[in-house]
Amino acid sequence: MRIFITGDTHRFFERVWDFTDKAETSKDDVLVILGDAGINYFGEPKDRILKSYLTDLPLTLFCIHGNHEMRPVSIIGYEETQQFGGIAYTEELFPNIIFAKDGEIYDLGGKSCIAIGGAYSIDKEYRLENNAGWWSDEQPDDKIKTHVESRLNSRDWKIDVVFSHTCPQNYIPHEAFLKGIDIDQSKVDRSTEIWLDEIENKLSYERWYCGHWHINKLINNMRFVFEDVIML
Repeated sequence: MRIFITGDTHRFFERVWDFTDKAETSKDDVLVILGDAGINYFGEPKDRILKSYLTDLPLTLFCIHGNHEMRPVSIIGYEETQQFGGIAYTEELFPNIIFAKDGEIYDLGGKSCIAIGGAYSIDKEYRLENNAGWWSDEQPDDKIKTHVESRLNSRDWKIDVVFSHTCPQNYIPHEAFLKGIDIDQSKVDRSTEIWLDEIENKLSYERWYCGHWHINKLINNMRFVFEDVIML
């Protein structure tokens, strides 16, 4: 088993297919998508068509929750199953598509890895005005936050790897702010990033991987991943 990591795919998997050819992968290999995979965005039947297409992918997808997709817990057909030593969401028809549960700790490549998904959508108003998908549970709520903190506390705040969608507040890459969109940054809800800051300040970890920002960048042990595919 090899463990790979990439950023947001937003339903576009051409680069993933290209990667599987180059790396000669199999379903024993795992690709962690750091949120916004886009697999659960439109609902039936569009999402099922995409999932059927992805079942032929010579790879197992392990997806962190983003802010441009529904949570699997709210979708009929998903069940909680044991995956990589933790609880995750799967559908019987699509066994190579796995969604992490926030706060669960997984064993991937011999490393302890915690999943912390979610973020605020700065395009929320546009999506609502245009009848596009937006979901009020895109960010972690108090129950999820308590679960995450409880799991980390049980490990004395030590973990090998963090997989999150967005990043802690102190690491926000301002150069990645979207250009050409009229957004009052003072009105953007950064509560998830602020909370992740609190987590990061207390946590002892080897590497933190996040997506969301559509940028490839390394700051200290914080790795932003977009279109790159890297090994864990």
